[in-house]
Amino acid sequence: MTAPHPAKVAGIDSTVPSPAHTVAPVGPEHAPAAPPAPVETPGALLQDRLAGWISDLTTLHDLTERLNRTCSLPEALQEVLRAGAALVGARRGLVVLEPADGHGPRTTVGLGLARADLGLLETVPRAALPHGRLLEAPPGPPAEAGLAEPDLFAAKGLDPRHREVAARLGYAASYALALTALGSGRLGAAVWLYDEPAEPAERQRHLAGLYVRCAAEHLARLLELERTRTAMATMAEELLPSRLPRVPGVQLAVRHRTGPRGGGDWYDALPLPDAALGLAVGSVTGSGPSAVAAMGRLRASLRAYAVMEGEDPVAVLSDLELLLRLTEPARSATALFGYCEPALRRITLAGAGHSPPLLVGERRTEFVETSVSAPLGMLACWEAPSVELQAEPGETVLLYTDGLLHRTGDPADRAFARLHAAAAGVPRSARHDPDAVADHVLRTVLPDGAGGADSEEDVVLLAVRFE
Repeated sequence: MTAPHPAKVAGIDSTVPSPAHTVAPVGPEHAPAAPPAPVETPGALLQDRLAGWISDLTTLHDLTERLNRTCSLPEALQEVLRAGAALVGARRGLVVLEPADGHGPRTTVGLGLARADLGLLETVPRAALPHGRLLEAPPGPPAEAGLAEPDLFAAKGLDPRHREVAARLGYAASYALALTALGSGRLGAAVWLYDEPAEPAERQRHLAGLYVRCAAEHLARLLELERTRTAMATMAEELLPSRLPRVPGVQLAVRHRTGPRGGGDWYDALPLPDAALGLAVGSVTGSGPSAVAAMGRLRASLRAYAVMEGEDPVAVLSDLELLLRLTEPARSATALFGYCEPALRRITLAGAGHSPPLLVGERRTEFVETSVSAPLGMLACWEAPSVELQAEPGETVLLYTDGLLHRTGDPADRAFARLHAAAAGVPRSARHDPDAVADHVLRTVLPDGAGGADSEEDVVLLAVRFE
């Protein structure tokens, strides 16, 4: 009677006997043969391939998440360069933003390349550079595929100037991809540079191509946003004075910072009869195109009222308040108007919900006490008494909008204290120049320098120095 054979489990033949435990003979001719090389089963190959796909997808997810967190075009372009360099194994690169519709903006951003290096590359004929060939090629699959130059110095027909610049900058190979969005067409091209002859592998090209296609869509959105911001800023600037008037007895300087959506802050300096000068700053509630348009209408109206009755600032703001209440009942505004007499170094001021001016001199730095009043459009009838400011020779009066205080991020009392300290700290050597005074105040008050943070708030600072 024979014992039953044990069942086979998962294709493994358990009947294969174990090797006998015998002592191996001595001698090289009796040495055991080398075990055969392990053969990977189809399951193991599939697991390896799936692991590679998961790794690639994770990498792309992480890189695109970092890209989507960028909020400005320059920041996004730098992120595209860094991510692409990691994917293709390069160390340096540049991206050329040149939208096919010709509406701009056009710029070149480098990774590991200084401004002088980018300028040096611009001396190479455009058709000799990989990004130039991509940008000038007709749309289609050949243009959208990557353009590799694995060994520049071994390539035949290389432009002599390109060879010279590559040797000076120390790169020997490049890989370029076009940046093309579905709805916007070609936006530009990115090029990554290798220090030694090299070429990305097929897997690297595939990952870089997927990433760049996703990045192009994000860049297209930021590009449209940048164009909108630029258009809004241009429109706001066109509604403001193109230059300040020259009036004997005073020197004027102004600084205007527009928020990304465009705001309703304005300023004006208007020559009036009898060698007088009308000075105004104000702010309309809201932001965007409607606020900019309202700002333009109010400023134009204020100029007309100033010409008719500028000697009475209260009457000027009363007329402006009536106009605002009748034509735009859903909107309010703050304003400060001053009738300036340079020969007498005197300003008669009226304010409607606006911050008080700041007087800066050799022996004093103080806020001008104006009457407390509501903004225009808040009451059925606005009226508040005016105040008179008497300046000394060499003193400067600063008129500003609330955005200067809001951009500090501090409570109102601390923001006013910061502004006072900045004005008091103007160097003596700079106090004769209103431009230098305005620049110093902005650099000191705003957390990130004269440009300020990317805030929704507009900033207006008008400096009036009496001679």
